[in-house]
Amino acid sequence: MLKIMQKIMPRRVGIIMLAAGVLTVIVVGGWLFRSKGNSEPAFQTAQVKRGDLVPTISATGTVEPKQVVDVGAQVAGIITAFGKDKFGNAIDYGSVVEKGTVLAKIDDSLYAAALETAKAQVQQAEANKISADANVLQTRATLLKAKADWDRAQKIGPSDALAQTVYDQYQATYEVAKANVAAAEAAVEQAKAAIDQAKASLTSAATNLDYCTIKSPVEGIIVDRRVNIGQTMVSSLSAPSLFLIATDLKRIQIWVSVNESDVGSISKGQPVTFTVDAYPGEIFEGRVAKVRLNATQTQNVVTYTVEVETPNDNAALLPYLTANVQFKIGHLHDVLLVPNAALRWSPRPDQIAAEPRRAPHPHGGSPNRESVGPGTIGMSHKHGIIWAEQGKFVRPVNVNVGLTDGTVTEVEGDGVIEGMRVVVGEHTAAPSEEQMPLTPQMGGQRQGQEGPGGQGGPGGGR
Repeated sequence: MLKIMQKIMPRRVGIIMLAAGVLTVIVVGGWLFRSKGNSEPAFQTAQVKRGDLVPTISATGTVEPKQVVDVGAQVAGIITAFGKDKFGNAIDYGSVVEKGTVLAKIDDSLYAAALETAKAQVQQAEANKISADANVLQTRATLLKAKADWDRAQKIGPSDALAQTVYDQYQATYEVAKANVAAAEAAVEQAKAAIDQAKASLTSAATNLDYCTIKSPVEGIIVDRRVNIGQTMVSSLSAPSLFLIATDLKRIQIWVSVNESDVGSISKGQPVTFTVDAYPGEIFEGRVAKVRLNATQTQNVVTYTVEVETPNDNAALLPYLTANVQFKIGHLHDVLLVPNAALRWSPRPDQIAAEPRRAPHPHGGSPNRESVGPGTIGMSHKHGIIWAEQGKFVRPVNVNVGLTDGTVTEVEGDGVIEGMRVVVGEHTAAPSEEQMPLTPQMGGQRQGQEGPGGQGGPGGGR
């Protein structure tokens, strides 16, 4: 009996395993077929609406103080100390300073010594001047004596009473005395010039000593501190930068880089709105102050810098924030509007209704994916295609494309009417949204639970 059972059992096990395999294939195949059947795309649509449009030009810029002063050092030396700000705190980032506030001090030992040397040189020059004046008096006295002797010699003349050699000697002495007076007077002028030179050196030494104390040239706030105590400053051809001071953060600017194709639509006084990432959802306003003429070219793209002024009374806008700017270039009333996504979306050939698929395209070619895909319609061409839902298919509607505010675009055309539903995208129910059969149910979910947007799914109603 045991031998018989041992022969029968392997057969039964094989039959059971084969039946289980067939059942699994049938169930999984049916589930795959069902999933494939449910993967038909569902078009996401939006209505063509009529309303007002404020077209804008979008660009990116940087928040900049209206006036920035770069404070440097004109002498070399070691930073020994920082000054005090308006509130008595050491100078640092964000310190509020008045005009003339001491920002930092440089070691002045060498410059103080140079000043004392210059003072001594002035005193020496003044003493030389006194000596030169005295020498003039002395040479003039010698000249008087030589002139008197020469006058007597001329009265007597060369004779037995006055030898010719003596006569000539009186004349030479007189001429030498006159030359000595002229030389003495020139020495006085030279001494005066030496005094002026010494005083100029004294002024230079005093100025260099004063430069060791770095003072704020304007009233404002410290935006950047670029030195530390103990750091050696070396002043060569250009003064090293120590501090960056913004004069008034209640009036700031935004330097916006605008493409050359858009700069023609921007003018002085034009209204501007912008946002910054530091304050999401908050919209700031300003006006165009200037369009700079010094264009920049990067990779064959030419851009111009546009200055936008905006009030900042609460000091919320900090320097160097990135601003997303919108230039308002007009205001359109009562126009047909479609979402920008409707102009970007393009269907597959098998999604296009039969008649439009066979009909020739008004702009040449047929309305297939290649001719209406992204990049073939746009603002520069002034024409485009939107796709209207027609059952399980879509049909093309040719439109003239107008201005945009970055979200919706003005369109017009014979086939466009208010309330018309146009396709902006599509979503497909992925197989992963349904649970595999014969798998345990987790978290109370039921087999066949509907996907997103359906009853019981995320976003679905009851």
